[in-house]
Amino acid sequence: MPGSDMVADVGQPSAVKIFVSYAGPDRPWAEWAGQQLERAGFTVELDAWDWSAGDNVVLRMNDALARADLVLALCSPAYFARDRFTTDEWTAVLAERRRLVPVRVTEVTPPPVLRPLLFRDLFGQPAEQARLALLEAVSGRSGRPVGPVPFPGDPAAPASVSADSVRVPGSLPAVWNVRRRNPAFTGRERQLAGLRERLCSGERALVQALHGIGGVGKTELAVEYAHLFGNEYDLIWWIPAEQPELIGDHLAALAVKAGLAPADRATPAAVEAVRAHLRGRPRWLLIFDNAEHRDDTAPWLPDGPGHLIITSRNPLWTGVAQPIDMDVFTRAESTALLQTNLPGLGDHDAQRLAVALGDLPLAIGQAADMLAETRVHVDAYLAELRTHATDLLRGGRPPAGYPLPLAAAVTVAAQKLAADDPAAGRLLTLCAHLGPEPIPTDLFTARPGLLPKSLAETAWRPVAFARIVAQLGRYGLARLTETGPLLHRLTQAVLRDVDPDPAGSRSTVDELLIAAKPKDPTTPAWWPRWTQLLPHILAADPAATDSVDLRLTADAAVWHLMARGDARTALPLAEQLHAAWTSRHGPDDDTTLAAGDTVSEGNRKFGRYLQARAADEDTLRRRRRLGGDDDPLTLNAAFNLALDLRLLGEYEQARELDEDTLERRRRVLGDNHPNTLRSASYLAMDLRGLGEYERARELDEDTLDRQRRVQGDDHPFTLHSADNLAGDLRGLGEHERARKLSEDNLARRRRVLGDDHPDTLTSAGNLAIVLHHLGDREGAIRLTEDILARRRRVLGEDHPHTFISANNLAVFLRAVGRFGEARDLDEDSLARRRRVLGENHHLTLTSAENLAADLAGLGETERARELRDDVRARRRAVEQ
Repeated sequence: MPGSDMVADVGQPSAVKIFVSYAGPDRPWAEWAGQQLERAGFTVELDAWDWSAGDNVVLRMNDALARADLVLALCSPAYFARDRFTTDEWTAVLAERRRLVPVRVTEVTPPPVLRPLLFRDLFGQPAEQARLALLEAVSGRSGRPVGPVPFPGDPAAPASVSADSVRVPGSLPAVWNVRRRNPAFTGRERQLAGLRERLCSGERALVQALHGIGGVGKTELAVEYAHLFGNEYDLIWWIPAEQPELIGDHLAALAVKAGLAPADRATPAAVEAVRAHLRGRPRWLLIFDNAEHRDDTAPWLPDGPGHLIITSRNPLWTGVAQPIDMDVFTRAESTALLQTNLPGLGDHDAQRLAVALGDLPLAIGQAADMLAETRVHVDAYLAELRTHATDLLRGGRPPAGYPLPLAAAVTVAAQKLAADDPAAGRLLTLCAHLGPEPIPTDLFTARPGLLPKSLAETAWRPVAFARIVAQLGRYGLARLTETGPLLHRLTQAVLRDVDPDPAGSRSTVDELLIAAKPKDPTTPAWWPRWTQLLPHILAADPAATDSVDLRLTADAAVWHLMARGDARTALPLAEQLHAAWTSRHGPDDDTTLAAGDTVSEGNRKFGRYLQARAADEDTLRRRRRLGGDDDPLTLNAAFNLALDLRLLGEYEQARELDEDTLERRRRVLGDNHPNTLRSASYLAMDLRGLGEYERARELDEDTLDRQRRVQGDDHPFTLHSADNLAGDLRGLGEHERARKLSEDNLARRRRVLGDDHPDTLTSAGNLAIVLHHLGDREGAIRLTEDILARRRRVLGEDHPHTFISANNLAVFLRAVGRFGEARDLDEDSLARRRRVLGENHHLTLTSAENLAADLAGLGETERARELRDDVRARRRAVEQ
């Protein structure tokens, strides 16, 4: 019977605990259902009501499922997406089907495993019928009433639910003028939930201003919010605010629609009627879309306990609204929108498109429309985007909800900016030729003389220049970060295409980057600055430039990546630059040879010592021919080749070359030059490899003392010298002194370079060896296990340093009788070294000998003997 609040015989409702399980887009349904259930006497747990920001969601969900008598599952397409927590929720209670109560809040086909269950539908019916369907679902059948049954003879008995109940989700208020919902709207669940929470955070919520660059989807989010939470309001009105002089007319139209004023009432009187009406009533929402300026919009904002949303490209809303910075899509949101509109698009192609389009919602939607309409292959679209971005992004109709295609929107905004503020327009053009990362403001202010006159006049005045930078954000052409402006890559592409003087802009930017070049790329103090500049140096296309200074700047930027341990990023960049400069400038060009040195360093970092040696031999021949034996660049090439020889185990050849290089560097550069000290440090390594520990120690002690005076205690080269001296001491049996020096060096490298830097792991490995010699076998094992795990992750399973750690760990395990674990490590190392280095390489044979020792410890004497005999035979064959 309508209005009778019937539920099944499940005991007293207040004793029944219900956990509401839902997907983010269905939050209005969750809140509506929770309210109806609580009014019926049930106890409800709902994350939006009961969980706090920062809670561990997994633990809260686990506890809620354990407490609940019933789990109400609000089923929709989003609910059954595999990447949601909701999957964990419904699968967790599936085995106990008596606890799972599934209801549909939109049209959806459940997974096959759930189809035998009876689903109730809450959508597509009046609120009262939906409420009864919900209560019947949790009860299992229509049954006993909840609460007191009204006396039939009481004339005051209500005929239906209380008048203040919230309308069913999906229903819209009578006073409404928001455009149709975008059926392709995807993602933004956190933003929608956050907007809802902020608007409902107090008795009088702050005005919320959604701001961001053009095309980021501010308007679309506001439209989606209005539809999603429309049932929570009695009045929702959309006000185009781009032209402030027309806002009054839009408010007057609201007055007429709401019956607050006749159509012929003068606008001021109608606006006042709206203000008076809203001032004393809750449950209303006004959306001021595309507002440009705070001061133009603020006078039109009504007071009252309702909600206000502003969308704007301008981030400046201080004193008027709480700003919400909207960023581009997440990668998952981008690919979801593409695949929703292009059902046949594979994951890989969706990822490629999202990367190329920078996850900008307008660009993603525009690409989806074009690909759906033209059936052009993704490869062809991406090629066109690389070469003719503006033409591609200007053509066709804009996606639903956007007034202009991306290129047109950017061009119009840029033209307006240049007309209103020529200096800001010129700055915008220069920024377009930099990278799509935050641009350091001091790139422009440090050397105003390099800037065009319109900018140079203000660049030396920090506040004046900051105001010019702010204009880029005000027009929605850049995001403002603490570092400086950040332009989207597609915005930059469009601006470059419409730049009337691209060569002049490019030249200015190149000069700024060259002037901003930090000092030594191997010094950690300069690494943050190199990191800031690297994307902008690469955006200058150093592979194609004729500027020697820009090419050397680019090579130093890549070298900084190598020095900080990021060879995986550095090596491909170095190889690209080396190939391009070889082709463009020839193999004898200084920048070509410098890039070749960087490539060789990358190959050494990956254990490709033979490739590095071949390249460095060629470089040394060229340097000797071009500059002579004593040229500093020739000596650098000789130093690199000696490094390759030592890594290949050819210590005598490395010693001869290092001795000659050191003598020449002392004569040409002086005893305390950093390069001279590096030669001395590496010569000591050769001597240690040849067993000349005393001579190595004398050289390392002198070098370390000089390094500390010249470079400082924490410079990477100083720490390298300290590690070398610790190795000498270990070889001389001075293990306690070696331990103290190794512990200090490891602490410094962890602080300066980080726990996972290859040099830090080298220091840790040296300390582990000292601990082993001092009898702390378990300490050595624990430390080496950690080193091996890190090297496997950072360097890979087949890197020479990973082999060293595995070998050391096997030695330490064997020393404490853990022969089985040692055997497993040595068998793996032997198999890998045979594959990587060959059967007869001296390191492969060392691994075989180690495995033989493990087998002997396990009592497998025959197999151990056979392996040792094979090693001896191979060594003889190699020596012959």
